[in-house]
Amino acid sequence: MSSPDPHPTTPVLAGPDRRRYPRFTTQVQIEIHQDGSDVPMHLETTDLSRGGCYVQLMMPLSLGTRLHATLWLDGSPIRIRGLAVTRHPQFGNGIMFVDFEADGEQLLKRYLAAIPT
Repeated sequence: MSSPDPHPTTPVLAGPDRRRYPRFTTQVQIEIHQDGSDVPMHLETTDLSRGGCYVQLMMPLSLGTRLHATLWLDGSPIRIRGLAVTRHPQFGNGIMFVDFEADGEQLLKRYLAAIPT
C-alpha cells in the first residue's frame, strides 16, 4: 500500500476573493512616500482598483507600512493615504487605499469606468 503523495499534483484552489472592487490591469504613474520619509519612490501600478493597487518593487515595503501616494490619472494628481497589505519579496506590494483627498475617489472611479473590459 502506498502512502499519499505529500506534494499532490492536483491544483489547490485559493480561498474566496476578498476584494470589494474589481481590479484592472493598467499601468499608472504613482509616487509613494512612506510616512516619516521625504524620499519619493516613482513607480507604476501593475493593477488598480477603487480599493488599492499593486506596485512592483525589488525591495518591498514592510507589511503595515503607512504611506502617502499620488496617482497620476490623465495628468491629474490624486492624493491618497494608503497601507501596504501584501508583500512579495523581490516582487512588490499590494497597497490598500485608506483615504482620498478632495474628490480623488470620484476621479478614480470615473477613470476606472472608462477602461475597456
